Amino acid sequence: MGTLRAARSRGRLRLVAIMSALVVLGVLATLMTGPTLTTPGQLLRIFSGHDVPGASFAVTELRLPRATLSVLTGMSFGLGGVIFQTLLRNPLASPDIIGISAGASAAAVFAIVILGWSGAAVSVTAVIAGLGIALLIYLLAWRDRVSGARLILVGIGLAAMLDSLIAYVLSRAPSWTLQDALRWLTGSVNGATLDEALPLMLALLVLGGLLLARRGNLEAMRLGDDTAAALGVPLARDKVIAVMAAVGLIAVATAVSGPIAFVAFLSGPIAKRIAGPGRSPLIPAALVGALLVLIGDYTGQHLLAGRFPVGVVTGALGAPYLIYLIIRSNRTGRET
Repeated sequence: MGTLRAARSRGRLRLVAIMSALVVLGVLATLMTGPTLTTPGQLLRIFSGHDVPGASFAVTELRLPRATLSVLTGMSFGLGGVIFQTLLRNPLASPDIIGISAGASAAAVFAIVILGWSGAAVSVTAVIAGLGIALLIYLLAWRDRVSGARLILVGIGLAAMLDSLIAYVLSRAPSWTLQDALRWLTGSVNGATLDEALPLMLALLVLGGLLLARRGNLEAMRLGDDTAAALGVPLARDKVIAVMAAVGLIAVATAVSGPIAFVAFLSGPIAKRIAGPGRSPLIPAALVGALLVLIGDYTGQHLLAGRFPVGVVTGALGAPYLIYLIIRSNRTGRET
């Protein structure tokens, strides 16, 4: 038994190491690529404190904040998304499907267009709205207890209402605020700064650490509430903690970079396929989320004709998978 446990632990560490290396490669690609190519030697000189004419400013002021924000937002979306999918045991139970991201977006657009706010005020408004919408969805879905299918349906309906509100506000927006609102809604790491990354880093350390500390209990919940309760898991307490931590991660990430489409939705299923059965998908999902944002941003900036925000690329990746899940659900006649 001890040998089997040690083998699983080694396999898990090997997987995390490989995925972490891929994230590092993605960060290096972001740091090196731009209108001018920065060589690995120049990167070493820059990070050892030397000034490299024509490269230091681009790397430290433009590319490094962009790469940092890509990794942090991706990890936050990935970890928050897989928590919802784990608790509700349904891959459709993603924050950007069930309305939490839409709530933060609607509040941010209202703040930008109607109130004329910008910067930190918009971010705080988005965080508060994301938390409020999550609570509203939970209350509307409550009937004796929360059913996963009922919560998803309530969330989808509420998301449709919020999307209509966003469309109405945008239709009334003057030209000088419309571009800001649309840029925020698309989901982008353009113009990122390290100051923006700091609150997200703190949220990831605190809330992500809280989720990882309860990783064993969350894994038990994947087996069903009755089984988890029989194993001694305090369901009511741990569910509340997990949901609030996941909502906090999603809300803060959305406030910083906008609702980058489908990263929370895709990260969990990809991570579960990579990790395999019997392994916690939390850390793999966070790393997959970071890779999705890094790859999506790199593709939008350098591999397509024109420059596109990362949300456009991830949206193009996620939409076919959502259609596939819905078709599969209809064919099997059950929850996916």
